[in-house]
Order: sequence, then structure tokens, then C-alpha cells
Amino acid sequence: MVRMRKEWPDEGDLVVGTIHKVLNYGAFGSLEEYDGKEVFIHISEVSSGWIKNIRGYVRENQKIVARVLRVNPTKGHVDVSLKRIREDQRTRKIQQWKIEQKAEKLLEFSAKSLGKDLDAGYEEVGFGIMEEFGDLYGAFEIAAEEGSKPLIDRGMDEEWANAITEVAKKNISPPEVNITGYVDLKSYSPNGVDVIKKALGSINSGEISIQCVGAPRYRLMVKSSDYITAETLLKEAADKAIKVVLEEGGEGTFQRELE
Repeated sequence: MVRMRKEWPDEGDLVVGTIHKVLNYGAFGSLEEYDGKEVFIHISEVSSGWIKNIRGYVRENQKIVARVLRVNPTKGHVDVSLKRIREDQRTRKIQQWKIEQKAEKLLEFSAKSLGKDLDAGYEEVGFGIMEEFGDLYGAFEIAAEEGSKPLIDRGMDEEWANAITEVAKKNISPPEVNITGYVDLKSYSPNGVDVIKKALGSINSGEISIQCVGAPRYRLMVKSSDYITAETLLKEAADKAIKVVLEEGGEGTFQRELE
């Protein structure tokens, strides 16, 4: 269960819950991010239009994403709506929740490496991470890419920063961007084959692979950690190859493959 710093959600928030009881007039569940607090969905908030059988829309043990309508700490429950949320919002929220589940597990691993438990992890650094970075996972991503220094610079205890960095580097793969473009290379020289080989050989980056689609077209594929770098590498590679054939009296063009 992912934990939030605040005890209750706010009206309008999107929340993740699990249904545990379905009745004719509505459904009850528990909130995944707020220590299992009870949530209630009235049948009128399950779906737009007339509902003949509520069980056609919700069932026990079903994971839901809902919008908070009212928060009642006195009665100890939250009223939510399933119908007042778009599909794209539902998808984003469940993805975010899954990422934070992973982050919580990483925090638990970090705590164990220091001889502590998850509760201590949250109290000593977890809630502070959420305030400073917006969520738990953001800190682990930074640690995986840049090491412990950015965490320490933002005030994190060095022992914790090092533990988080070690766990992050073992469990978070750097992002990978793949893009493709094509070069058409033509040579009118008697040794045209050698000219094309020379042109393709000028592309010496290990991050670029080349495939022959069918002369005169060649596919250039780039892998990088971000789109800006990938686009730069692709354009530079194409320019190098084209320059070689132009210098030998040939022709060359570049075309970026649309995603």
C-alpha cells in the first residue's frame, strides 16, 4: 500500500481503491494510498445512465480509480465517483500508482540495507522525498542517473542517500529512446560501391546501427537516453554519409521516419 503524507485526500483528487462489498445501493471499498480508509460509491455515481444491476459495473476485489466527492473524517469514510473521470485520467492514475508501488518497494530495500524497516524509511526520508521531489520514484530516478550527490545537495542524510542510490542503480534501468531515419545514397563513380561503403563507414558511432533496405536506401537506427541526443546523433550520422557521396559527385538525401 502506497502511503501519502496527508491523512485524507482532498475533494476532486483521483484515488485508487479496492472494492470489498457490493450492495444494491452502492459499493464499499478501501483506499490504497490512505492507509485503507473506507470509500463509498453510491449507485448514482457508478455510471452515467440507468443501472439495472450494479454488479455489472463493480465487483468484489476489483481495483478502481475514482474521483473524491466528499471527505468525512468524523464518519471515517470518503464518498467517490466512478463516472466523473475520463478514461485517460483513469489510465494515468493507475500507472502512477503502480510506479509508486515500485518506489515504495525500493524504499523498503534501502531501509533494510540500513537495518531499518519501511516505517522508518517513510519517517526518516520517505515523506521528505515526496515533498521535495513530488513523489518517491522521482528521487530514485535521479539517484540512478546522477548518483547520491543531488539527494545530499537537497538535504538528505548521506547514509540514506547512498543506500537509495545503491538500490536505484540495481533496480532502475536508464530510459532508452529509439528513433529511425533513412539515407538515400547514390554514386555515379566507377568505384561507386566503394564510395557507398566509405560513406556508411563514416558513421562510426556505436549508438547507431545501419541496415540496407535496398539500394540506394539505408536505414539508420539510433538508441539513446533522450530524444534530443538521439535526434542530434541521427542527423549528424546522415550528414556525414551524405557529405562523402557529394564529395565524390554523387547524391544523398535524408528522411526522418515519422513515429
